[in-house]
Formats: sequence, structure tokens, C-alpha cells
Amino acid sequence: MSDPSDAPTGPFLKGRGAQYNPANPYHRFAYETDPGFVEDQATTYIEVHPKTILNKVNSPDIGFEYSLNPYQGCEHGCIYCYARLTHAYWGYSAGLDFESKILVKSAAPALLEEALRKPGMEHVPIMLAGNTDIYQPAERKFGITRKILEVLLKYRFPAGMLTKNNLILRDLDLLKELSARNLIRTGISLTTLDDTLRRFLEPRATSIRLRLETIRILASEGIPVFVMLAPIIPGLNEHEILPMAEKAAELGAYGIGYSVVRLNGEIGPLFEDWIRKTYPDRADKVLQKIRDCHNGSLEDKRFGKRMTGEGKIPEIIRQQFELAKRLYFKDKIKPEYDFSAYQKRINPQLDLFSE
Repeated sequence: MSDPSDAPTGPFLKGRGAQYNPANPYHRFAYETDPGFVEDQATTYIEVHPKTILNKVNSPDIGFEYSLNPYQGCEHGCIYCYARLTHAYWGYSAGLDFESKILVKSAAPALLEEALRKPGMEHVPIMLAGNTDIYQPAERKFGITRKILEVLLKYRFPAGMLTKNNLILRDLDLLKELSARNLIRTGISLTTLDDTLRRFLEPRATSIRLRLETIRILASEGIPVFVMLAPIIPGLNEHEILPMAEKAAELGAYGIGYSVVRLNGEIGPLFEDWIRKTYPDRADKVLQKIRDCHNGSLEDKRFGKRMTGEGKIPEIIRQQFELAKRLYFKDKIKPEYDFSAYQKRINPQLDLFSE
């Protein structure tokens, strides 16, 4: 693991979350950056060619069984993102590489169609997310997510999605069709109502104003929308749980979820470097509160504990969340998925009689 004391202390990179590239733990060699060196901030897109696109999720504390990621890495640059660690598997760094070297899977729609045509495909919804944001800026250029939605509609296969980008509204036409058949649940990630904090935490993500407007529009169009209050970072945004929940309910969300921040592996030093540069007056307090949530560590890999933490602070957070649900979501109804129209074996002749 990288040592935060080794992190560069050069100029703050505006528009990026991470401020440097920690070493890849799988590489034998690592490079050291001169403290005065400013990294190239340009984003590059790299085409990759996976053989399959659905990922089986075996974690007992994740609420879905399959995920699909049309991209790897994410230009939103959220400093806390747990998915940063997966970039190392591709030979890159969890730091600036994660948000500036975006891997593109143009074959994703075709691979999804291939999977849905297999007789053994399970009747469980697919989560369009997991290690990326499906509507990150790359989607404007490549349009892979839209093509995936077209495949899901063609095969009448249910899916969920989670994003913090209002680009989702580009696909309202498809989302409305999917929703009319009970095939989609959308999710919007909301970390704060303070756009100043958002600009540091999530530098290239959609503004809070537009994110709230996105929730309103989705709900008004009859598209189920869930709001994920995550991550809750004690010392930065835990006081916003009730206001965020109230706003989400007011705008038409059917439910909320939350998770407590955890900073595994190289993310810990990246976050510490970030907070000492952005909020130096409260850095020690925030870092200690995070440790208090995870048995004295910034990391937490324990199933059943890693998402919510344990101790006094997580218990206060949990109580606020439960109160928010009682106050604002007690009469909300979670929509059910409909698998009845899904055809596991597609005969081209059946298109003549499709819905």
C-alpha cells in the first residue's frame, strides 16, 4: 500500500479528484513523481475487447447478482470511489489513471445480446453499474449505454442502473418504454446538497442542481427512481442525511439507500492527500471519524460490516437513515420487475408476434 507521506504536495489539479498516481501493487516497478511535476490531465479512451460482459456478483452484501460495465475507470473522478482499485487489474493506477484512462467496451451490447439468448440465462435483473458510471462523459462520445438499453428492450429483460450524471435524460424515450413494461429501475447517487463540496468530491460529475432536476424529471415521467445517499463521510456530509432524504422524497423518489465510506488499499492515501489539500482544517477529524467506523482503520473488507461500519458513529448514521425512511418514505412502494415477457430462446419468426 502507498504511504500518504510519499504523496506529492505539488499544485492542486482542478477538475480531478486524485492528485497523483500511486504505484500499481501488481507491478514489480514503480515510478516516483517529482513534487513539482504536474500530471497531464487529458482524458484518453482505450478500446478493450472482453469476451463476456456480464459479471457474476458473489458478495453477500451487494443487492444484485449480475453487473454490466460498458466502461472501466470513470472521468467523474470521485475521490472516494471503491472502484478505483479495479483499475490496477488492467495495469493502471487507482489515482489519476482511473479518471483519465477510460477503457471502452464497444462490444458490450452485442455481448449482452449473446448472453440473453442463452437458454441458461438466469431470471435476475442486471445492474448497469458496479465499477463505473454508465453515463460518465465517455457515454456522450460512444453511446454504449443507450445501445445496451435497446438490447434490454428488445429482449424484455429487466435491469437497474445507478448514475450521478444527468445524461441519463437523453434516454428518456427508452426508459419510458422499459418502465411501461416494468423492466427498469433507475438510481441517482446523491452525496451532498452542497455543490461546493460536490465540486471537490466529485469534480466532473453533474451539479447538485441538475442532479435533483434529474430525479424530478424521471419521477414525473413515471420512471421508478431510487436515490443512493452515498457515501456518507462522517465529518463532511453525515449531517445532510435528513435534508437529502426529504428532497429526494419531495422530487418523487420511491426509496433511498446509504453506505458509509470505506477507503481500501490505495484509496486511503489518495483520500488523505486530497482532504489535506482541500479541507486541511478538518482533515484529522474526518480521517479519525472514518477510522472510528471501521475498527480503527480506513479500510474495511468485512462482509456485513464494510458498507455500514460499526460503532457509535455508524449507529447514529443508521438511526438518521431509519428516521428519514419513516418520515419521508413510509407510503412509498417499491416497483417489481416483470420477467414474463423475456424469451430465453429467440426465434426470428416470433418477431412477427412481438408485443
